[in-house]
Amino acid sequence: MSDHPAEMLEEIQSHHQAAANRERAEYRKAVARHEEALARHSTRLAALRQDRDRARAERRWWTWAKTSVVTWHTQQRRPRPPVQRQVAPTAMQRSVADQEAILTAGITGEHIVAADLGAALGDEWTLLHGYRNRRGEIDHVLLGPRGMFTIEVKYRNATVDVDGDRWRYCKYDHYGNLVEQGWITDRRGRSPSVQLNEPTAELERFLRSRNHPVRARRAVILTHPRSALGQCRNITVDLIATSTSRLIDVVGESPAVFGTAQVLELQRLVVHDHQFNQRRTAR
Repeated sequence: MSDHPAEMLEEIQSHHQAAANRERAEYRKAVARHEEALARHSTRLAALRQDRDRARAERRWWTWAKTSVVTWHTQQRRPRPPVQRQVAPTAMQRSVADQEAILTAGITGEHIVAADLGAALGDEWTLLHGYRNRRGEIDHVLLGPRGMFTIEVKYRNATVDVDGDRWRYCKYDHYGNLVEQGWITDRRGRSPSVQLNEPTAELERFLRSRNHPVRARRAVILTHPRSALGQCRNITVDLIATSTSRLIDVVGESPAVFGTAQVLELQRLVVHDHQFNQRRTAR
């Protein structure tokens, strides 16, 4: 399957000097590793705090003392951000860097979801990355005995409000002051829900034409450690969440609907359709 954000990133990089590209690429990798480590650290810290507070509420003082110490040490081991050599950029370099940062963030978020699903689900599940058809791209298609799930990943350090297919973000500083806001859209002006619903509907149509009337459950996952959901009204997807764990819960609670043979056949059809659309686009 394709990795469209990575392809775009490579195309941008090809227009720069090789030495500068290597330096920026190493820094981006370091940032991605740091963000992943930070996400894992935040999840671990939240779980420890919950265990500590539960122990205190239940007056299990030995457990409370032990988890308090572990929580403190874990908090002190917060991953340190990478250091980038300071060079005054030109206007063009700033523009390119902004594009690269957006693409890198997208790649980081998708990798987090893939890693979380891989760790939680068994071999009976298949995760297809970067499926594309004429209506757009789906970050992940998850196939298994409990159904088909299509997943759009966003990596936003912001609070996100949703009203139907209108998605707005607000970013606040450490004092609670609003510092940035705007609409979340792709280059075609589509919100995350539209980005997911359009190609998912097209995929469902294709599968129906092959005698597989499957309904995919649609999830938008906000993967940044500081992502938050504000007001959510008139939601047009099945799930909006700020961590992969919520999606894993939904998958686990879903009834079994496919046998092994049907999962394999659906996987074959999805890959076939993706390859067909790739060839059509390349003409």
